[in-house]
Amino acid sequence: MVSTDRFLAFAAMSLLVVMIPGPSVLFVIGRALAHGRRTAVGTALGNVFGSYLLVVAVAVGVGSIVERSVTVYMVVKLAGAAYLVFLGVQAFRHRKEMRASDITERADAPARGDLRTVLDGALVGVTNPKGIVFFAAVLPQFVDHSAGQVPLQMLVLGLIPIAIGLVTDTLWGLTAATARNWFARSDRRLSMIGGAGGLTMVGLGVTVATTGRAD
Repeated sequence: MVSTDRFLAFAAMSLLVVMIPGPSVLFVIGRALAHGRRTAVGTALGNVFGSYLLVVAVAVGVGSIVERSVTVYMVVKLAGAAYLVFLGVQAFRHRKEMRASDITERADAPARGDLRTVLDGALVGVTNPKGIVFFAAVLPQFVDHSAGQVPLQMLVLGLIPIAIGLVTDTLWGLTAATARNWFARSDRRLSMIGGAGGLTMVGLGVTVATTGRAD
């Protein structure tokens, strides 16, 4: 159904996107710093669940519209690319405004039950601008239209960034929970992460704008 080359290409693109620290990563780190490993894992699980809801929405709704219309596809792709560049520029410009205190202040929030922790993570995942843009503008590019079953292909491909995100978000959370003091006392470390993520996002936006299906 999904060719190996498309599968691997989308996996590489997904790895690049997921590895860029964004709102979801900072939220996982914040919950880990505030409440430890259990909360970090629950938040990561919720986040990928919310992200997959975006995949489902694209597959059954936006994805089918994009698949039928080259014009709509180009509009979505270019809008997504422009927004990725915008997010990257904003992240780079404001990299020095990232403060460890913004994360550690979340420690004042009360601990939540496991279900509420997962739901909190899901809310962040489903409203993550990076995820919305990626699944709406990038995912359709890796679908094999000649093979048919486009929504099913999207649902299968969507599992790739979800699996990668679950691993990386969990690792971020566990690392933050283990090294709370290391993150909490260095604004410079957060600034470097934000700047690198911003530049990578700009590069991704340019890539999305200049590549895509030929049909």
